[in-house]
Amino acid sequence: MGLAGLDGSGRTELLENIFGTDEVEYSGYEDISYIPQNTSLYLWMYQIPIRWNQKQLADEIDAYIRKMQLVFSQVPQGKEFVAFTLVDIFPTRFTDANFIVREAIVRYNTQLYNMAGTNVNFKVIDFSEFTSRYRSEELIGWKFYFISQMYISSKITSEFATWVDSKIQNIALKRKKCLILDLDNTLWGGVLGEEGINGIQIGGDYPGKAFLYFQEALSALSKEGIILSVCSKNNEEDVFEAWEQNPFMVLRKKDFVAIRINWNDKASNIVELSKELNIGLDSMVFIDDNPAERELVKQTLPMVAVPDFPKQAYMLPQFFMQLVRDYFEVYEITGEDKKKTEQYKANAERTRERAKFLNFEDFLRSLEIKIELQKVDSFNISRIAQMTQKTNQFNLTTQRYSEADVRQLLDNQWKIYCIRVSDKFGDNGITGAVFIADNSIENILLSCRILGKGIETAFIKFVFKLLVEDGVSALEAKFIPTLKNRQVADFYDRLGFSVMRVEEGVKYYMANIDKLDLSIPDYYSITVKQ
Repeated sequence: MGLAGLDGSGRTELLENIFGTDEVEYSGYEDISYIPQNTSLYLWMYQIPIRWNQKQLADEIDAYIRKMQLVFSQVPQGKEFVAFTLVDIFPTRFTDANFIVREAIVRYNTQLYNMAGTNVNFKVIDFSEFTSRYRSEELIGWKFYFISQMYISSKITSEFATWVDSKIQNIALKRKKCLILDLDNTLWGGVLGEEGINGIQIGGDYPGKAFLYFQEALSALSKEGIILSVCSKNNEEDVFEAWEQNPFMVLRKKDFVAIRINWNDKASNIVELSKELNIGLDSMVFIDDNPAERELVKQTLPMVAVPDFPKQAYMLPQFFMQLVRDYFEVYEITGEDKKKTEQYKANAERTRERAKFLNFEDFLRSLEIKIELQKVDSFNISRIAQMTQKTNQFNLTTQRYSEADVRQLLDNQWKIYCIRVSDKFGDNGITGAVFIADNSIENILLSCRILGKGIETAFIKFVFKLLVEDGVSALEAKFIPTLKNRQVADFYDRLGFSVMRVEEGVKYYMANIDKLDLSIPDYYSITVKQ
Protein backbone atom coordinates (compact mmCIF):
# COMPACT_ATOMS: atom_id res chain seq x y z
CA MET A 1 0.00 0.00 0.00
CA GLY A 2 1.37 3.34 -0.95
CA LEU A 3 1.10 6.21 1.50
CA ALA A 4 1.58 9.82 0.62
CA GLY A 5 2.14 11.94 3.68
CA LEU A 6 0.80 15.31 2.70
CA ASP A 7 1.75 17.46 5.62
CA GLY A 8 2.14 21.01 4.43
CA SER A 9 2.86 22.06 8.01
CA GLY A 10 6.48 21.12 7.55
CA ARG A 11 6.10 18.25 10.01
CA THR A 12 6.04 15.47 7.50
CA GLU A 13 9.01 14.14 9.53
CA LEU A 14 6.36 12.66 11.77
CA LEU A 15 5.14 10.37 9.05
CA GLU A 16 8.62 9.65 7.79
CA ASN A 17 9.77 8.47 11.17
CA ILE A 18 6.73 6.31 11.70
CA PHE A 19 6.27 4.95 8.19
CA GLY A 20 9.88 4.86 7.12
CA THR A 21 9.52 2.39 4.27
CA ASP A 22 10.22 2.49 0.56
CA GLU A 23 6.48 2.21 -0.06
CA VAL A 24 5.86 5.70 1.30
CA GLU A 25 6.18 8.92 -0.67
CA TYR A 26 6.04 12.35 0.88
CA SER A 27 5.10 15.85 -0.04
CA GLY A 28 5.46 18.59 2.52
CA TYR A 29 7.92 20.95 4.14
CA GLU A 30 5.63 23.81 3.07
CA ASP A 31 5.85 22.51 -0.50
CA ILE A 32 2.61 21.10 -1.86
CA SER A 33 3.59 21.52 -5.50
CA TYR A 34 4.51 17.84 -5.78
CA ILE A 35 1.62 15.45 -5.24
CA PRO A 36 2.61 11.80 -5.84
CA GLN A 37 0.35 10.26 -8.48
CA ASN A 38 1.06 6.54 -8.15
CA THR A 39 0.10 5.83 -4.56
CA SER A 40 -3.11 4.05 -3.59
CA LEU A 41 -3.70 6.11 -0.48
CA TYR A 42 -3.03 9.69 0.61
CA LEU A 43 -2.69 10.82 4.22
CA TRP A 44 -3.17 14.45 5.22
CA MET A 45 -2.05 15.28 8.73
CA TYR A 46 -1.76 18.90 9.79
CA GLN A 47 -1.56 19.60 13.51
CA ILE A 48 -1.39 22.89 15.35
CA PRO A 49 2.13 24.27 15.84
CA ILE A 50 3.37 25.66 19.13
CA ARG A 51 2.61 29.35 18.74
CA TRP A 52 1.44 32.04 21.19
CA ASN A 53 -0.10 34.58 18.84
CA GLN A 54 -3.71 33.37 18.75
CA LYS A 55 -4.80 35.49 15.75
CA GLN A 56 -1.81 34.30 13.72
CA LEU A 57 -2.49 30.70 14.71
CA ALA A 58 -6.16 30.92 13.71
CA ASP A 59 -5.18 32.44 10.36
CA GLU A 60 -2.74 29.59 9.78
CA ILE A 61 -5.45 27.00 10.48
CA ASP A 62 -7.77 28.71 7.97
CA ALA A 63 -4.93 28.78 5.45
CA TYR A 64 -4.43 25.05 5.84
CA ILE A 65 -8.07 24.45 5.06
CA ARG A 66 -7.41 26.02 1.66
CA LYS A 67 -4.13 24.10 1.26
CA MET A 68 -5.87 20.83 2.01
CA GLN A 69 -8.56 21.60 -0.58
CA LEU A 70 -5.85 22.41 -3.14
CA VAL A 71 -4.00 19.17 -2.45
CA PHE A 72 -7.19 17.12 -2.67
CA SER A 73 -8.03 18.70 -6.02
CA GLN A 74 -4.73 17.27 -7.38
CA VAL A 75 -5.29 13.73 -6.15
CA PRO A 76 -6.07 11.36 -9.03
CA GLN A 77 -9.75 10.52 -9.31
CA GLY A 78 -10.67 7.36 -7.49
CA LYS A 79 -7.73 7.39 -5.04
CA GLU A 80 -8.48 7.40 -1.33
CA PHE A 81 -7.65 10.59 0.58
CA VAL A 82 -7.59 10.27 4.36
CA ALA A 83 -7.48 13.36 6.57
CA PHE A 84 -6.94 13.54 10.34
CA THR A 85 -9.04 15.91 12.38
CA LEU A 86 -7.34 18.81 14.09
CA VAL A 87 -6.74 18.53 17.84
CA ASP A 88 -5.17 21.19 20.08
CA ILE A 89 -3.01 18.91 22.21
CA PHE A 90 -0.95 21.75 23.69
CA PRO A 91 -3.13 24.87 24.09
CA THR A 92 -1.10 28.09 24.18
CA ARG A 93 -3.82 30.63 25.14
CA PHE A 94 -3.53 32.81 28.27
CA THR A 95 -7.26 33.32 28.83
CA ASP A 96 -10.07 30.78 28.91
CA ALA A 97 -12.37 33.27 27.18
CA ASN A 98 -10.22 33.42 24.04
CA PHE A 99 -12.04 31.16 21.59
CA ILE A 100 -10.46 32.29 18.33
CA VAL A 101 -8.29 29.20 17.88
CA ARG A 102 -11.06 26.85 19.02
CA GLU A 103 -13.39 28.39 16.44
CA ALA A 104 -10.75 27.92 13.73
CA ILE A 105 -10.39 24.26 14.75
CA VAL A 106 -14.16 23.84 14.43
CA ARG A 107 -14.05 25.39 10.95
CA TYR A 108 -11.19 23.11 9.92
CA ASN A 109 -12.85 19.94 11.12
CA THR A 110 -16.25 20.96 9.77
CA GLN A 111 -14.68 21.39 6.34
CA LEU A 112 -13.24 17.86 6.59
CA TYR A 113 -16.66 16.43 7.43
CA ASN A 114 -18.30 18.40 4.61
CA MET A 115 -15.77 17.14 2.07
CA ALA A 116 -16.24 13.58 3.29
CA GLY A 117 -19.98 14.00 2.79
CA THR A 118 -19.62 15.13 -0.81
CA ASN A 119 -16.63 13.04 -2.00
CA VAL A 120 -16.70 9.24 -1.75
CA ASN A 121 -12.88 9.02 -1.75
CA PHE A 122 -12.45 11.52 1.11
CA LYS A 123 -12.28 9.86 4.54
CA VAL A 124 -11.86 11.41 7.97
CA ILE A 125 -10.05 9.91 10.96
CA ASP A 126 -10.80 11.41 14.35
CA PHE A 127 -7.35 12.12 15.79
CA SER A 128 -8.84 12.82 19.23
CA GLU A 129 -9.61 9.09 19.53
CA PHE A 130 -5.85 8.57 19.83
CA THR A 131 -4.87 11.70 21.74
CA SER A 132 -7.58 11.16 24.38
CA ARG A 133 -5.63 8.14 25.63
CA TYR A 134 -2.74 10.28 26.87
CA ARG A 135 -1.94 13.34 28.91
CA SER A 136 -0.42 16.29 27.06
CA GLU A 137 3.03 15.62 28.51
CA GLU A 138 2.83 12.02 27.24
CA LEU A 139 1.86 13.05 23.72
CA ILE A 140 4.64 15.52 23.01
CA GLY A 141 8.31 14.63 23.16
CA TRP A 142 9.81 18.07 23.65
CA LYS A 143 13.39 17.01 23.04
CA PHE A 144 12.52 15.53 19.68
CA TYR A 145 10.18 18.40 18.88
CA PHE A 146 12.97 20.96 19.20
CA ILE A 147 15.52 18.76 17.42
CA SER A 148 13.44 17.46 14.52
CA GLN A 149 9.96 18.97 14.85
CA MET A 150 8.62 15.48 15.47
CA TYR A 151 5.26 16.24 17.03
CA ILE A 152 4.43 12.95 18.75
CA SER A 153 6.70 11.56 21.45
CA SER A 154 9.04 8.83 20.29
CA LYS A 155 7.77 6.75 23.24
CA ILE A 156 4.35 6.33 21.63
CA THR A 157 5.15 6.39 17.90
CA SER A 158 4.77 2.63 17.59
CA GLU A 159 1.36 2.86 19.27
CA PHE A 160 0.42 5.66 16.92
CA ALA A 161 1.52 3.67 13.86
CA THR A 162 -0.53 0.67 15.06
CA TRP A 163 -3.55 2.90 15.60
CA VAL A 164 -3.24 4.49 12.15
CA ASP A 165 -2.92 1.05 10.55
CA SER A 166 -6.09 -0.11 12.33
CA LYS A 167 -7.95 2.96 11.03
CA ILE A 168 -6.77 2.29 7.48
CA GLN A 169 -7.99 -1.29 7.84
CA ASN A 170 -11.34 0.06 8.98
CA ILE A 171 -11.57 2.22 5.88
CA ALA A 172 -10.80 -0.88 3.83
CA LEU A 173 -13.96 -2.40 5.40
CA LYS A 174 -12.06 -5.28 6.93
CA ARG A 175 -13.52 -6.75 10.09
CA LYS A 176 -14.33 -10.09 11.66
CA LYS A 177 -17.71 -11.65 10.89
CA CYS A 178 -18.65 -13.79 13.87
CA LEU A 179 -18.47 -13.52 17.66
CA ILE A 180 -18.63 -16.88 19.46
CA LEU A 181 -19.74 -16.61 23.07
CA ASP A 182 -19.49 -18.79 26.13
CA LEU A 183 -22.43 -18.51 28.59
CA ASP A 184 -21.60 -19.11 32.28
CA ASN A 185 -19.66 -16.18 33.77
CA THR A 186 -19.52 -14.64 30.30
CA LEU A 187 -23.07 -13.65 29.30
CA TRP A 188 -24.25 -13.89 32.87
CA GLY A 189 -22.63 -14.28 36.27
CA GLY A 190 -22.54 -17.69 37.89
CA VAL A 191 -22.96 -21.24 36.62
CA LEU A 192 -26.44 -22.07 35.35
CA GLY A 193 -26.19 -25.76 36.27
CA GLU A 194 -25.42 -24.83 39.89
CA GLU A 195 -27.30 -21.58 40.46
CA GLY A 196 -30.45 -22.27 38.44
CA ILE A 197 -32.43 -19.85 36.28
CA ASN A 198 -33.14 -17.43 39.10
CA GLY A 199 -29.70 -17.74 40.66
CA ILE A 200 -27.54 -16.56 37.75
CA GLN A 201 -26.51 -12.91 37.85
CA ILE A 202 -28.12 -10.81 35.13
CA GLY A 203 -29.78 -7.44 35.78
CA GLY A 204 -30.49 -6.08 39.23
CA ASP A 205 -27.52 -5.19 41.41
CA TYR A 206 -23.83 -5.58 40.62
CA PRO A 207 -22.46 -7.78 39.09
CA GLY A 208 -25.72 -8.62 37.29
CA LYS A 209 -25.99 -5.02 36.12
CA ALA A 210 -22.60 -5.30 34.35
CA PHE A 211 -23.62 -8.51 32.55
CA LEU A 212 -26.87 -6.84 31.52
CA TYR A 213 -24.85 -4.03 29.97
CA PHE A 214 -22.70 -6.58 28.15
CA GLN A 215 -25.73 -8.33 26.66
CA GLU A 216 -27.23 -4.99 25.59
CA ALA A 217 -23.94 -4.05 23.92
CA LEU A 218 -23.74 -7.39 22.12
CA SER A 219 -27.33 -7.01 20.94
CA ALA A 220 -26.45 -3.63 19.44
CA LEU A 221 -23.38 -5.15 17.77
CA SER A 222 -25.56 -7.86 16.23
CA LYS A 223 -27.82 -5.18 14.72
CA GLU A 224 -24.72 -3.81 12.95
CA GLY A 225 -24.23 -7.09 11.10
CA ILE A 226 -21.98 -9.13 13.40
CA ILE A 227 -23.02 -12.79 13.73
CA LEU A 228 -23.53 -13.98 17.30
CA SER A 229 -23.04 -17.68 18.06
CA VAL A 230 -22.84 -19.78 21.20
CA CYS A 231 -20.25 -22.36 22.21
CA SER A 232 -20.84 -23.50 25.77
CA LYS A 233 -20.44 -26.56 27.98
CA ASN A 234 -23.90 -26.80 29.44
CA ASN A 235 -27.16 -28.71 29.36
CA GLU A 236 -29.00 -27.44 26.30
CA GLU A 237 -32.43 -27.74 27.92
CA ASP A 238 -31.33 -25.64 30.91
CA VAL A 239 -30.02 -22.88 28.66
CA PHE A 240 -33.15 -22.78 26.50
CA GLU A 241 -35.27 -22.57 29.64
CA ALA A 242 -33.14 -19.70 31.00
CA TRP A 243 -33.45 -17.82 27.73
CA GLU A 244 -37.23 -18.20 27.82
CA GLN A 245 -37.95 -17.58 31.49
CA ASN A 246 -35.36 -15.19 32.95
CA PRO A 247 -36.97 -11.72 32.61
CA PHE A 248 -33.65 -9.85 32.56
CA MET A 249 -32.23 -11.77 29.62
CA VAL A 250 -31.54 -9.47 26.64
CA LEU A 251 -30.05 -12.09 24.33
CA ARG A 252 -32.24 -15.10 23.71
CA LYS A 253 -32.15 -18.11 21.41
CA LYS A 254 -33.46 -16.12 18.43
CA ASP A 255 -30.51 -13.74 18.62
CA PHE A 256 -27.91 -16.43 17.90
CA VAL A 257 -27.34 -17.66 14.37
CA ALA A 258 -25.70 -20.96 15.33
CA ILE A 259 -25.51 -22.76 18.68
CA ARG A 260 -23.30 -25.48 20.13
CA ILE A 261 -24.31 -26.32 23.69
CA ASN A 262 -22.81 -29.68 24.65
CA TRP A 263 -19.87 -31.23 26.48
CA ASN A 264 -17.55 -31.59 23.48
CA ASP A 265 -14.27 -29.70 23.34
CA LYS A 266 -14.79 -26.14 22.20
CA ALA A 267 -12.24 -26.22 19.40
CA SER A 268 -14.19 -28.98 17.65
CA ASN A 269 -17.44 -27.10 18.20
CA ILE A 270 -15.95 -23.95 16.67
CA VAL A 271 -14.87 -25.89 13.58
CA GLU A 272 -18.45 -27.16 13.24
CA LEU A 273 -19.78 -23.61 13.61
CA SER A 274 -17.43 -22.46 10.87
CA LYS A 275 -18.75 -25.15 8.53
CA GLU A 276 -22.40 -24.47 9.40
CA LEU A 277 -22.01 -20.74 8.80
CA ASN A 278 -19.71 -21.30 5.79
CA ILE A 279 -17.19 -18.73 6.96
CA GLY A 280 -13.46 -19.04 7.59
CA LEU A 281 -12.04 -19.60 11.05
CA ASP A 282 -10.05 -16.39 10.61
CA SER A 283 -13.38 -14.51 10.54
CA MET A 284 -14.22 -15.63 14.09
CA VAL A 285 -13.62 -14.22 17.57
CA PHE A 286 -14.05 -16.48 20.60
CA ILE A 287 -15.04 -15.10 24.03
CA ASP A 288 -14.77 -17.24 27.16
CA ASP A 289 -14.09 -16.43 30.81
CA ASN A 290 -12.15 -19.68 31.29
CA PRO A 291 -8.43 -19.22 30.49
CA ALA A 292 -7.99 -22.98 29.93
CA GLU A 293 -10.70 -22.98 27.24
CA ARG A 294 -9.18 -19.92 25.62
CA GLU A 295 -5.75 -21.54 25.57
CA LEU A 296 -7.14 -24.72 23.99
CA VAL A 297 -8.63 -22.70 21.12
CA LYS A 298 -5.48 -20.59 20.75
CA GLN A 299 -3.30 -23.68 20.45
CA THR A 300 -5.68 -25.75 18.31
CA LEU A 301 -7.13 -23.00 16.09
CA PRO A 302 -4.54 -20.20 15.87
CA MET A 303 -6.51 -18.46 13.13
CA VAL A 304 -9.39 -17.76 15.56
CA ALA A 305 -9.00 -14.52 17.53
CA VAL A 306 -9.14 -15.16 21.28
CA PRO A 307 -8.95 -12.01 23.44
CA ASP A 308 -8.47 -12.20 27.19
CA PHE A 309 -11.69 -11.87 29.15
CA PRO A 310 -11.80 -9.41 32.09
CA LYS A 311 -11.41 -10.85 35.56
CA GLN A 312 -13.98 -8.47 37.03
CA ALA A 313 -17.48 -7.79 35.68
CA TYR A 314 -17.11 -4.01 36.08
CA MET A 315 -14.45 -4.13 33.34
CA LEU A 316 -16.96 -5.40 30.74
CA PRO A 317 -17.74 -1.95 29.21
CA GLN A 318 -14.05 -1.30 28.56
CA PHE A 319 -13.61 -4.87 27.29
CA PHE A 320 -16.50 -4.51 24.87
CA MET A 321 -15.21 -1.27 23.36
CA GLN A 322 -11.75 -2.79 22.93
CA LEU A 323 -13.40 -5.79 21.29
CA VAL A 324 -15.10 -3.49 18.79
CA ARG A 325 -11.91 -1.52 18.08
CA ASP A 326 -9.78 -4.62 17.60
CA TYR A 327 -12.12 -6.78 15.52
CA PHE A 328 -15.41 -5.23 14.44
CA GLU A 329 -14.91 -1.56 13.69
CA VAL A 330 -15.28 -0.33 10.11
CA TYR A 331 -15.44 3.15 8.62
CA GLU A 332 -19.06 2.76 7.58
CA ILE A 333 -21.76 0.09 7.70
CA THR A 334 -23.95 -0.71 4.69
CA GLY A 335 -27.57 -1.77 4.67
CA GLU A 336 -26.40 -5.22 3.62
CA ASP A 337 -24.25 -5.47 6.75
CA LYS A 338 -27.26 -4.90 9.00
CA LYS A 339 -29.10 -7.83 7.40
CA LYS A 340 -26.26 -10.29 8.04
CA THR A 341 -27.69 -11.93 11.15
CA GLU A 342 -30.97 -12.85 9.47
CA GLN A 343 -29.15 -13.91 6.30
CA TYR A 344 -26.81 -16.28 8.10
CA LYS A 345 -29.67 -17.61 10.22
CA ALA A 346 -31.55 -18.42 7.01
CA ASN A 347 -28.40 -20.06 5.63
CA ALA A 348 -28.24 -22.34 8.65
CA GLU A 349 -31.85 -23.33 7.96
CA ARG A 350 -30.86 -24.17 4.38
CA THR A 351 -28.11 -26.44 5.68
CA ARG A 352 -30.61 -28.31 7.83
CA GLU A 353 -33.04 -28.49 4.92
CA ARG A 354 -30.33 -30.04 2.73
CA ALA A 355 -30.11 -33.02 5.08
CA LYS A 356 -33.73 -33.95 4.23
CA PHE A 357 -32.94 -34.64 0.56
CA LEU A 358 -31.07 -37.52 -0.99
CA ASN A 359 -30.94 -35.86 -4.41
CA PHE A 360 -29.08 -32.54 -4.61
CA GLU A 361 -31.13 -31.24 -7.54
CA ASP A 362 -34.35 -31.94 -5.66
CA PHE A 363 -32.94 -29.91 -2.77
CA LEU A 364 -32.06 -26.98 -5.08
CA ARG A 365 -35.49 -27.09 -6.68
CA SER A 366 -37.12 -27.00 -3.23
CA LEU A 367 -35.25 -23.79 -2.34
CA GLU A 368 -37.07 -21.73 -5.01
CA ILE A 369 -33.90 -19.78 -5.81
CA LYS A 370 -34.38 -16.33 -7.36
CA ILE A 371 -31.42 -14.46 -8.89
CA GLU A 372 -31.85 -10.81 -9.83
CA LEU A 373 -29.12 -9.40 -12.07
CA GLN A 374 -28.34 -5.71 -11.54
CA LYS A 375 -25.99 -3.19 -13.06
CA VAL A 376 -23.93 -1.31 -10.52
CA ASP A 377 -25.55 1.98 -9.51
CA SER A 378 -25.48 4.51 -6.67
CA PHE A 379 -27.61 2.23 -4.50
CA ASN A 380 -25.39 -0.85 -4.60
CA ILE A 381 -21.92 0.53 -5.32
CA SER A 382 -20.85 0.63 -1.66
CA ARG A 383 -21.81 -3.04 -1.25
CA ILE A 384 -19.84 -4.00 -4.36
CA ALA A 385 -16.75 -2.22 -3.04
CA GLN A 386 -17.19 -3.90 0.32
CA MET A 387 -17.40 -7.35 -1.31
CA THR A 388 -14.09 -6.82 -3.11
CA GLN A 389 -12.47 -6.02 0.25
CA LYS A 390 -13.96 -8.89 2.25
CA THR A 391 -14.54 -11.80 -0.13
CA ASN A 392 -11.69 -14.33 -0.23
CA GLN A 393 -12.94 -17.87 -0.91
CA PHE A 394 -14.71 -17.22 -4.22
CA ASN A 395 -12.55 -14.39 -5.53
CA LEU A 396 -10.69 -15.22 -8.74
CA THR A 397 -8.13 -12.39 -8.58
CA THR A 398 -8.55 -10.89 -5.08
CA GLN A 399 -8.40 -7.41 -6.58
CA ARG A 400 -9.56 -4.92 -3.94
CA TYR A 401 -11.51 -1.80 -4.87
CA SER A 402 -12.71 1.18 -2.88
CA GLU A 403 -16.05 2.77 -3.67
CA ALA A 404 -14.20 5.51 -5.52
CA ASP A 405 -12.29 2.86 -7.51
CA VAL A 406 -15.55 1.24 -8.63
CA ARG A 407 -16.88 4.59 -9.78
CA GLN A 408 -13.68 5.14 -11.75
CA LEU A 409 -14.03 1.71 -13.39
CA LEU A 410 -17.55 2.61 -14.47
CA ASP A 411 -16.25 5.89 -15.89
CA ASN A 412 -13.71 3.77 -17.83
CA GLN A 413 -16.63 1.88 -19.43
CA TRP A 414 -16.24 -1.34 -17.47
CA LYS A 415 -19.29 -3.57 -17.34
CA ILE A 416 -19.99 -4.42 -13.70
CA TYR A 417 -22.91 -6.69 -12.83
CA CYS A 418 -24.04 -7.87 -9.43
CA ILE A 419 -26.70 -10.29 -8.23
CA ARG A 420 -29.25 -10.28 -5.44
CA VAL A 421 -30.12 -13.83 -4.40
CA SER A 422 -33.17 -14.96 -2.45
CA ASP A 423 -35.04 -18.20 -1.77
CA LYS A 424 -37.87 -19.46 0.39
CA PHE A 425 -35.79 -18.94 3.53
CA GLY A 426 -35.04 -15.28 2.92
CA ASP A 427 -33.13 -12.62 0.99
CA ASN A 428 -29.34 -12.96 0.93
CA GLY A 429 -28.94 -9.49 -0.52
CA ILE A 430 -26.23 -8.57 -3.02
CA THR A 431 -23.85 -11.51 -2.92
CA GLY A 432 -22.02 -11.70 -6.26
CA ALA A 433 -20.34 -9.50 -8.84
CA VAL A 434 -18.44 -9.71 -12.11
CA PHE A 435 -16.07 -7.06 -13.53
CA ILE A 436 -15.56 -6.93 -17.31
CA ALA A 437 -13.21 -4.52 -19.13
CA ASP A 438 -13.51 -4.61 -22.93
CA ASN A 439 -13.29 -8.35 -23.70
CA SER A 440 -11.61 -9.41 -20.47
CA ILE A 441 -13.11 -10.70 -17.23
CA GLU A 442 -11.17 -8.83 -14.57
CA ASN A 443 -12.75 -10.62 -11.62
CA ILE A 444 -15.66 -12.72 -10.40
CA LEU A 445 -16.54 -12.91 -6.74
CA LEU A 446 -19.33 -14.39 -4.63
CA SER A 447 -20.14 -14.22 -0.95
CA CYS A 448 -19.62 -17.42 0.99
CA ARG A 449 -23.30 -17.22 2.02
CA ILE A 450 -24.47 -18.52 -1.35
CA LEU A 451 -21.73 -20.97 -2.24
CA GLY A 452 -22.48 -24.64 -2.78
CA LYS A 453 -25.71 -24.24 -4.73
CA GLY A 454 -24.40 -23.72 -8.27
CA ILE A 455 -25.51 -20.07 -8.26
CA GLU A 456 -22.12 -18.86 -9.44
CA THR A 457 -22.33 -20.91 -12.65
CA ALA A 458 -25.90 -19.87 -13.40
CA PHE A 459 -24.98 -16.23 -12.78
CA ILE A 460 -21.97 -16.20 -15.09
CA LYS A 461 -23.69 -18.15 -17.86
CA PHE A 462 -26.54 -15.65 -17.80
CA VAL A 463 -24.05 -12.76 -18.07
CA PHE A 464 -22.38 -14.54 -21.00
CA LYS A 465 -25.74 -14.78 -22.73
CA LEU A 466 -26.22 -11.02 -22.39
CA LEU A 467 -22.73 -10.38 -23.75
CA VAL A 468 -23.34 -12.64 -26.74
CA GLU A 469 -26.55 -10.73 -27.46
CA ASP A 470 -24.44 -7.53 -27.42
CA GLY A 471 -22.08 -9.00 -30.01
CA VAL A 472 -19.28 -10.23 -27.73
CA SER A 473 -18.00 -13.61 -28.93
CA ALA A 474 -14.68 -14.08 -27.09
CA LEU A 475 -13.49 -13.33 -23.56
CA GLU A 476 -10.17 -13.49 -21.79
CA ALA A 477 -9.85 -14.20 -18.08
CA LYS A 478 -7.28 -14.98 -15.41
CA PHE A 479 -7.07 -16.77 -12.10
CA ILE A 480 -4.63 -15.50 -9.45
CA PRO A 481 -4.17 -18.12 -6.72
CA THR A 482 -4.17 -17.25 -3.02
CA LEU A 483 -4.19 -19.34 0.12
CA LYS A 484 -7.96 -18.94 0.41
CA ASN A 485 -9.33 -19.26 -3.15
CA ARG A 486 -8.01 -22.71 -4.03
CA GLN A 487 -11.52 -24.17 -4.16
CA VAL A 488 -12.26 -22.14 -7.31
CA ALA A 489 -8.94 -22.72 -9.06
CA ASP A 490 -10.72 -24.70 -11.81
CA PHE A 491 -13.79 -22.47 -12.17
CA TYR A 492 -12.92 -21.27 -15.67
CA ASP A 493 -11.94 -24.80 -16.67
CA ARG A 494 -15.38 -26.05 -15.65
CA LEU A 495 -17.02 -23.32 -17.73
CA GLY A 496 -15.12 -24.49 -20.81
CA PHE A 497 -12.33 -21.89 -21.00
CA SER A 498 -8.93 -22.90 -22.40
CA VAL A 499 -5.67 -22.19 -20.59
CA MET A 500 -3.50 -19.99 -22.83
CA ARG A 501 -0.47 -19.71 -20.53
CA VAL A 502 0.67 -19.91 -16.92
CA GLU A 503 3.04 -17.25 -15.55
CA GLU A 504 4.24 -17.32 -11.93
CA GLY A 505 1.21 -19.34 -10.91
CA VAL A 506 -1.29 -17.07 -12.65
CA LYS A 507 -3.46 -18.90 -15.19
CA TYR A 508 -4.56 -16.98 -18.29
CA TYR A 509 -7.67 -18.19 -20.12
CA MET A 510 -9.62 -17.57 -23.31
CA ALA A 511 -12.96 -18.80 -24.59
CA ASN A 512 -15.36 -18.23 -27.44
CA ILE A 513 -18.36 -17.75 -25.18
CA ASP A 514 -20.79 -18.08 -28.07
CA LYS A 515 -19.61 -21.68 -28.42
CA LEU A 516 -19.90 -22.60 -24.71
CA ASP A 517 -22.72 -24.54 -23.12
CA LEU A 518 -24.79 -21.70 -21.62
CA SER A 519 -27.76 -23.78 -20.54
CA ILE A 520 -29.08 -23.00 -17.05
CA PRO A 521 -31.19 -25.45 -14.98
CA ASP A 522 -34.81 -24.38 -14.63
CA TYR A 523 -34.73 -24.40 -10.82
CA TYR A 524 -32.94 -21.05 -10.99
CA SER A 525 -35.28 -18.13 -11.68
CA ILE A 526 -33.15 -15.34 -13.17
CA THR A 527 -34.43 -11.84 -13.92
CA VAL A 528 -32.80 -8.54 -14.87
CA LYS A 529 -33.56 -5.45 -12.82
CA GLN A 530 -34.70 -2.67 -15.10
